[in-house]
Amino acid sequence: MSSIEEKIQIERSFTDVISDYHQLTKPGITLAVLASMLVGFVLGSGSSFNFILMIHAIIGTYMIAAGTGAYNQFMERRLDGLMKRTAKRPLPDHRIAASSGMFFSLILIFSGLVYLFILVNPLAGAISFATTFIYLIAYTPMKQVSAFNIVIGAVPGALPPVGGWAAASGTIESPGMWLLFGIVFLWQVPHVMAIAWSLKDDYFGAGFKMLPKNDETGRKTSLWSLICTILLYPVSIAMFVMGISGMIFLVLSLILATGFLYYSIKFLNERTKENSRKLMFASIAYLPLVWVAVFIDRLV
Repeated sequence: MSSIEEKIQIERSFTDVISDYHQLTKPGITLAVLASMLVGFVLGSGSSFNFILMIHAIIGTYMIAAGTGAYNQFMERRLDGLMKRTAKRPLPDHRIAASSGMFFSLILIFSGLVYLFILVNPLAGAISFATTFIYLIAYTPMKQVSAFNIVIGAVPGALPPVGGWAAASGTIESPGMWLLFGIVFLWQVPHVMAIAWSLKDDYFGAGFKMLPKNDETGRKTSLWSLICTILLYPVSIAMFVMGISGMIFLVLSLILATGFLYYSIKFLNERTKENSRKLMFASIAYLPLVWVAVFIDRLV
């Protein structure tokens, strides 16, 4: 092999390694966490927006979210190897050694926590610690025990906007942050259940309990998805009534909730994998568009 070919091979290998570690951080989920945190930060800032503080909050939150996602993959590497959807992840595919993945994730988590405690505020750091703790110690193991894991997992999933609000304001007293928590909490139930139903055979084969017991027809799954989707309406209305957001947000959020509701009803009426996937895509669209509605309402 020529020196040029060797150089290309080395560069390609380095790029592949970087790509694998990036994949280990669950970049999609990490990005969603950052977006939710930013919404909380913007609303929690009020009239005293601090750009430098926001950058610190982004950096610290990124490290913790990325590290938490990586450690979750470390914990589930054996089960991930049993599922078609996750078998090619870096750890089950042995592209990253388990010990390397573990140390990488712990370094990110620890660094992120220290960063938030020192450069943002202790409250934001404490909320991030609680998020990581619940996600890894409660939610991740419970996925093999009970479908109630969806409710437990919705708690850390809904804490990023609370952390963002706390980062900006230094308090957790405003009802606004808890309404944001409610939006994300309720959104997660139909989102996760739609994914679980469309991939139920894969999850079952790996030993994950992501669906209610004795629900072969999907009646319970689709009903809980519908209930949580309906509950998004009063939470969105409360955002307006309590002065957290304006009329633009109210109108846009109710329109988005109606679209989300349509696919929830469709899934309830006909519980097929196709309809569960449609609900999943509707949920994927819903949350970022709601956050866009928050920013539009804030700017206009």
